[in-house]
Amino acid sequence: MFIDTHTHLFDSAFDEDRRSIVEKSIEAGVEKMLLPNIDIDTIDAMHELVAEFPSNCYAMMGLHPSSVKKDWQEQLEVVQKHLFSGKYIAVGEIGMDLYWDKTFVKEQAKAFRQQAEWAKELKIPIAIHARDAFDEIFEILDEINDDHLTGVFHCFTGNIEQAEHALSYGGFKLGIGGVLTYKKAGLDKVLEKIDLEHLILETDSPYLSPVPFRGKRNESSYVLHIAEKLADIYGVPLKVIEEETTKNALNLFTIPVVIGS
Repeated sequence: MFIDTHTHLFDSAFDEDRRSIVEKSIEAGVEKMLLPNIDIDTIDAMHELVAEFPSNCYAMMGLHPSSVKKDWQEQLEVVQKHLFSGKYIAVGEIGMDLYWDKTFVKEQAKAFRQQAEWAKELKIPIAIHARDAFDEIFEILDEINDDHLTGVFHCFTGNIEQAEHALSYGGFKLGIGGVLTYKKAGLDKVLEKIDLEHLILETDSPYLSPVPFRGKRNESSYVLHIAEKLADIYGVPLKVIEEETTKNALNLFTIPVVIGS
C-alpha cells in the first residue's frame, strides 16, 4: 500500500472525473490519500470527497499561505472553528510563500505561527508549504518547536543544509513529489545524503506531475513514478520504498489502516 500524503483531489481540475481518478489510484495501490485544505472556499468540496471515500481520503484543515490576504483573520476564525470541532489528520496546508507575492509576508508568518500552535494543542502534525521561505519558516520553528510539534515539509526541494535543518527538529519528515523526477531539479543528489526513514511520498496533484506526465494534470496514482525514482536513487526494490515510506507516513499521521488488509 502506498500513501499519497498531499493531494488536492477536491480541486476543480477533477470536477469531470474525480470519482474515477480516486478509484484508479486505489486500484494502483495508492489506497490512502491525504487532503490539505486551501482556504474557506475549498472546505465543502474537501468534506464531500472524504464523505464519499471515508476509508481512503482524509482531510487536513488549514489556510494556505497564498490565501493569506486582507481577510486572513476572518479566514483563520473559520479554520479554527473547524479544527476544534472536527476530526482532521493534520493542520495544513500552512506555511509561507514568498515566490508569488510578498505583500502579506508578516501576515503569512502570523498565520503560520498561530496554526502551528493549534496543531501542538491538538497533537496533530502540520503540513508546511515553504516556497522561497525556508529562512522565514525556520526562524519561527526554531522558536516554537518542541516535543508536541511534528509535521512534513511538503514538496521539499531544498538543499542538504535545509534538509538537515528541517530534520533537526526531530518530529518532521520531507515530502517528496514529482520534482524528484525532473532532470535539472538536483533533488536526487540531496536525497542521496538523507536516510529513507525521513521521507514520505506525495503528488500535490493536480500540480507538479512527475515524468513522464510533466506538464499534464497530476493524480494520486502517479505516486508510483516517484517511488520508482526513489528506488533508483537508493538502489533498492520498489517494495522497500513502498514499505518504508508507508511506515514513515503512518508514524507521522494517525491514519486508520490495517497493513495487509
